[in-house]
Amino acid sequence: MPTQIPCLWFDGQAEEAAAHYTSIFPNSSIGEITRYGPGMPMPEGSAMTVSFTLDRQEYVGLNGGPQFPFSEAISFQIMCADQEEVDHYWDRLTQGGEESMCGWLKDKFGVSWQVVPTELLALLQDPDPGRAQRAGEALMTMRRIDTAAIRRAADQVPA
Repeated sequence: MPTQIPCLWFDGQAEEAAAHYTSIFPNSSIGEITRYGPGMPMPEGSAMTVSFTLDRQEYVGLNGGPQFPFSEAISFQIMCADQEEVDHYWDRLTQGGEESMCGWLKDKFGVSWQVVPTELLALLQDPDPGRAQRAGEALMTMRRIDTAAIRRAADQVPA
């Protein structure tokens, strides 16, 4: 299959976003930056595209203008090994952004992310339907996902 590289449309903040994201994710870097030239639709010398890599996944940021803002229709899932990873990504990505429910957030650029502990998926797919139900109910009360609290809820014996 050909390589797939997500392209994120920014309104002038592609360089700032790439720097922000590469400071959060390990194994990350900023690559090539192309600039607008004379007679182009954005100010001469400003970044047109910024290539960057987040933990070995390639992205391109395009400064295309205000026509196409981000929405929750597209989000990026961050699968976290433990609560420490959840807290790291949640704390860094919500700075200047906004929290939503069930591990969803919007960063300061308006990009939507889902910060998900892998243990959550296992609890929601537990072979015991009651345990999975209790885990799901606990999830619905949270913004940042608290794995220990969901585990406690799943393990709670009904009266």
